[in-house]
Amino acid sequence: MPLRHGGNQRFGYPVAAVVFAIGMAGTTLPTPLYGLYRERLGFSELMVTVVFAAYAVGVITVLLLAGNLSDVVGRRPVLLCALGLSAASALCFLFEGGVPMLLVGRVLSGFAAGLFSGTATATVLELAKPGQEARAGFAATAANMGGLGCGPLLAGLLAQYTPWPLSLPFLVHLALLAVAGVLTWLVPETVRTARTTRTDGTTGQGQRPLRSARRRPAALRVPPEVRGVFAPSAIAAFAGFALLGLFTAVAPSFVGQTLGVRNLAVSGAVVFTVFLGSTAGQSLTGRLGITRALPGGCLVLVAGLLLVGASLVVESLPLLVIGAVLGGTGQGLAFRAALTAVSAAAPPEHRGGTISAFFVIAYLGISLPVVGVGALTLWLGLRGAGLTFAGCVIVLASCVGRYVLRRPPTER
Repeated sequence: MPLRHGGNQRFGYPVAAVVFAIGMAGTTLPTPLYGLYRERLGFSELMVTVVFAAYAVGVITVLLLAGNLSDVVGRRPVLLCALGLSAASALCFLFEGGVPMLLVGRVLSGFAAGLFSGTATATVLELAKPGQEARAGFAATAANMGGLGCGPLLAGLLAQYTPWPLSLPFLVHLALLAVAGVLTWLVPETVRTARTTRTDGTTGQGQRPLRSARRRPAALRVPPEVRGVFAPSAIAAFAGFALLGLFTAVAPSFVGQTLGVRNLAVSGAVVFTVFLGSTAGQSLTGRLGITRALPGGCLVLVAGLLLVGASLVVESLPLLVIGAVLGGTGQGLAFRAALTAVSAAAPPEHRGGTISAFFVIAYLGISLPVVGVGALTLWLGLRGAGLTFAGCVIVLASCVGRYVLRRPPTER
């Protein structure tokens, strides 16, 4: 059967990037709303971080079990499935009946993000025409991090300045998901599967070779020859994602309780700045090269964390914002350089499993340290927990930065 929209060239990589951004925005949409849920349901800051971390459980599960699903069934079906999961997550928050429903919503959101992260990135890159590869790569990065940043910004504005603060953000996102579903149906399929093979044995223009229907998810494996590059790269990713986790889970609480700023739009904007910095950092990595971007990113990440810690000590919102931008920039620099180094070092037959292992460690960084912060708030309070977190990640990033300065990964 011929591909329904295989020849439609009007819907290229920018449209796929819009779908990507809408999908990722839903994963951070609840960020400025956790304080409202805490007041309504009466749970602790620790439970806020546990609800947030359930998202990482969903992402890691998908990476382990279905990381290459779109290679088997095609990009469009997986994108539509991810949009459906994102809508189900929004409905869980819209009709929340307590902590269990919030946890289910976050796990579903993690499932969606796990499918989006690989499938949407591949779709954006594969829809690029010759000569557009660099722009498509940046579009994928901007859609990913930009979408993650726009989620809290959108929710904060709607919750602060419109009625129904716990309903309207998710209603708006459901409408956006509907638009994204239509756009996904119009985007050309880029993977040839058994269902998209033409009756004459050929495929639509731009489609990739037929993938085996029995192909299994790539097993997590780090070959011995990669471990010297993998270990510092993965630790750098862990440290950077820990910063993202801190801002997307408890930064609104820091802004409201420690800095005394109760405006939800401001809280959402603060979280937006860290992802804006990450997008900028990733865009600079190609110019610097991985041998400079990886240690440089760790250094900038440390500088950002120092400012975040200082903002909690002196109770300064401007310092927190500057720290978020710097920390996000460092995270973006280090993350893209680390991913590039690991991908280049891995042999082709183990590249998928090695990259999957890299992402698993990165997403552990977005969840485990944040839950630790939540637990520490029970004894040290938000300021003490935040300072402890900043100190630990500063030590980790400093050690990695020093190591890669002495033993820089080779560029290929």
